[in-house]
Amino acid sequence: MLLIVGTVRLPAHNLEPARPIMQRMAEASRAEDGCAEYSYAEDLFDPGLIHVKEMWRDQAALDRHFATSHLAEWRAAWPDLGIGERDLRVYDVEEPRAT
Repeated sequence: MLLIVGTVRLPAHNLEPARPIMQRMAEASRAEDGCAEYSYAEDLFDPGLIHVKEMWRDQAALDRHFATSHLAEWRAAWPDLGIGERDLRVYDVEEPRAT
């Protein structure tokens, strides 16, 4: 399993125009074969900071995701939304366990 976590930043005034694009991205990604989780969350204390969490079955599923039209649409929207700061990391993870 691959876990992707990190952040993207956009100007806080662009959050509302970003919502429908981000929603389409999340919904289309969640429908992909191999996607176990895909979510965005606004930081409560830092307006414009979006936390990203994704889980993918394997590298092949993630590679297919990178080739989708919804990802291309999302990336094409970045300049207009002012997304310039992006920090995402991929981790190989094993089976989950309770804490």
